[in-house]
Amino acid sequence: MSTAPPAISVIICAYTDERWENLVAAVASVRTQTLPALETILVIDGNDGLERRAREAFPDALVLANAHERGLSGARRTGAERARGDVLAFIDDDAAADPDWLAALAGPYADPNVLGVGGLIDPDWEQPAPAWFPPEFNWVVGCTYAGMPVHAGPIRNPIGANMSMRSAVLARTGSFDPRLGRSQGAQLVSGAAEETEFCLRASRLHPGRYWIYEPAARVHHAVPPSRATWRYFVRRCWVEGAAKATLRHLAGGGDGLATERRYVRVVLPLAVARDLWAALRGRPAGLARGAAIIAGLAITTAAYVRTLASLRRHERGNP
Repeated sequence: MSTAPPAISVIICAYTDERWENLVAAVASVRTQTLPALETILVIDGNDGLERRAREAFPDALVLANAHERGLSGARRTGAERARGDVLAFIDDDAAADPDWLAALAGPYADPNVLGVGGLIDPDWEQPAPAWFPPEFNWVVGCTYAGMPVHAGPIRNPIGANMSMRSAVLARTGSFDPRLGRSQGAQLVSGAAEETEFCLRASRLHPGRYWIYEPAARVHHAVPPSRATWRYFVRRCWVEGAAKATLRHLAGGGDGLATERRYVRVVLPLAVARDLWAALRGRPAGLARGAAIIAGLAITTAAYVRTLASLRRHERGNP
């Protein structure tokens, strides 16, 4: 066990001017950490104007252009290659961290068997969340969802908006798979499968070591009104199903999708029962949430089945 906190490089990836105010808040939250970051690295993906603006606004940060394939995978790889820290911490450009975020992330690294640490991601709704939106589907907006662990402990993988890992683990495991990462303009834009595949690969390369969830390491993820619509909900459910099918095709089934199986078999049925009971007690929003859960599961499953079948046909050489 080591008692000294690790040196942490914070990496923020950005691509659009539309989130400028969020980006300013994200960088500011890193500056005010009780455990100071070794450095803040800001990677700009395919936006020269945003890169120039960031260099002027954040002279204390290392601002880089994405040197690899377009998308989040390439941007993360660019930042990791220039980072000097023992630990790499990733936070989204539209998230802001609590002051003790890095201190909470650092704690579990005293155990040498810890590969990486992820934290709590609270949705910061810019307008009140829709009454029909079930908390079990907070993953639609990139946040911690009902059904995830509530206490610190081992997990399969953290969520990318609040994720850290030892730099040596990333160096040995290799970069995130761009086939699963988010990429502007791509036909398939994944949900969380990029992080899932990477963490599974890292765990296989490091037997006996594990990933940790530490809810005290909290960030607040902005959720604009455009993501609080039924249309966005449907699109994200479809994308997630397609991404998990791609993950199954690349990494195989096995225990890699055990978290999803428990979610479908245990978490969602209990949530539907809860919401139907609420509806029977005179709370109509319960019926709407229950219906959203059923619809979301159906859409995600349909995308999963269709994408997996398409991938298998392509592998056999069939159109």
